[in-house]
This record gives sequence, C-alpha cells and structure tokens, in this order.
Amino acid sequence: MDQSVIDAIAKWPNVPACTGWLLLDRRGQWRMRDDACQAAGELGDPIRHAALKAFIERNYADDEVGRWFFQNGPQRVFVDLAYTPLVLRLHAATDNASAPVLIDQCGRPFDAQAAWIDDAGNVLFSDSARAPNGTIALLHDHDLALFSEYAMLTDDQAGALLDGTPVAPENGDADALGTINWLPKQSIPLLRIRSADVAQRFSYVARPVL
Repeated sequence: MDQSVIDAIAKWPNVPACTGWLLLDRRGQWRMRDDACQAAGELGDPIRHAALKAFIERNYADDEVGRWFFQNGPQRVFVDLAYTPLVLRLHAATDNASAPVLIDQCGRPFDAQAAWIDDAGNVLFSDSARAPNGTIALLHDHDLALFSEYAMLTDDQAGALLDGTPVAPENGDADALGTINWLPKQSIPLLRIRSADVAQRFSYVARPVL
C-alpha cells in the first residue's frame, strides 16, 4: 500500500467506506460504475488511465471478512467482483528451458497450487491445493488455448476448456479430475467446481455491502 495512503488513513481514520462504484470484470479490467450503471446492473466504463489503474492495483487488498477493496487515500472503496478477486494472464516461456508465468491484474506473480474447471468451462487457479484455503483467480479467456498447450490434459478436459463444454460436479461438490503436468517438473491437482460455489469455498464477497 502506498505510504501516502497509509498516512491519509492515519490522518482521517473515520472516512465512510463506499460500495458499488468500482467493479473488476472477468478480464481483469477495472470499471467505474455511476448511479445509472448500478441501477441498471451494468458493468460500467473501463478505466483506461494508466496512472489511475496503477494506483488502484498498488492499493488493492481484502479485509478480514473477504471483501476486496481499493484504498483511495483515507476512503475504502469496496470492489464488486464479476467473478473472482484476481484475474490471471498466462505469459509464455521465452525459451524451451523456462516455465510460463501467471500474472494477476495487479502485475503480481501467482503461485498456482491447484487448477479448477467450473461448470461453464472456465479455468481457475488457487494458491492452495484445496478450498476453502487460499485465494482463487480466474484465467483470462484469451489464454485458454495457451494453457492447453502447457497443461497435459485428457481430450475431455481440453474440450471443456476450448469449447465451453460443461463439466458437472457430482453431489454439488468439487471432484478431482486428476492431476496435470502444468509446469516443468510440477504436477498440480485438477479439480472441478460449480461457479455458484466459488465465492463461498474461497471465502470472498462478490458484492460487498456496508
């Protein structure tokens, strides 16, 4: 968190928080939502100003009850999440000896310990091998094909990624699909999960309220 933000909180500790004005979409874009957007349930306008985006990303965190927020000086701006609190891009290896890298929307590396496929064919990663511990992140849909190149998948698994074939959990629970050879010398669990269960399993609040 920026030192200027820390100083502002200390100087003005009682500034009321707000909700509904900032949203993180499924492609890792920050979106501003005015009253009309909120009333209509729309995503809002993407923030394109580079310095503002960088400021948000440096001061993005979560609280003790799983609400994610942008600390805008002394004011806490809780973020609506279109899906997960982090969205990942997969960056290809620069040579045959290097591993690909997952980077979240704030520019931070993500240490994936498990991969998940939801019932719509989305790929997610968590930094803990099993829910509910750890943080969950959605892989940007533009990187699904590249993920399939690096992850050794069965035909059914690859089909679910590339054409959106539903992968239905049994008994409403996440089931193991096996393991994948994700990075050189690294195998991680591959599991399935209902999209409707993700927030509860990973203990975050998609639509914070005050």
